[in-house]
Amino acid sequence: QVQLVESGGGLVQPGGSLRLSCVASGSIISISYMGWYRQAPGKQRELVAAITTGGSTNHPDSAQGRFTISTDNAKKTVWLQMNSLKPEDTAVYFCNVRGTSYMFRPFNSWGQGTQVTVSS
Repeated sequence: QVQLVESGGGLVQPGGSLRLSCVASGSIISISYMGWYRQAPGKQRELVAAITTGGSTNHPDSAQGRFTISTDNAKKTVWLQMNSLKPEDTAVYFCNVRGTSYMFRPFNSWGQGTQVTVSS
């Protein structure tokens, strides 16, 4: 079983920055994908940024130029650096990690979520 623990959320003023962290633990053999998603009240969960083992990244238009995803596979950690935050970035942010675990079984794990609130 793979567990994810997120941290770094909080209250920030518009234009401010936050850095989210997510650490994976458990019987992990390899990681192929690490991503951040968010869900605002009354809205569907949406992709914020993702990175694959090969290093390719995906940032939807809403995050382009403001959010940066980075990883350390050895530490099984993924970060999301968020700059120039806007009130519309307010949401619960979730970490998602996929890969192969014990007995070479695929896994697709989600964190518990961390609240990000952008408000003056």
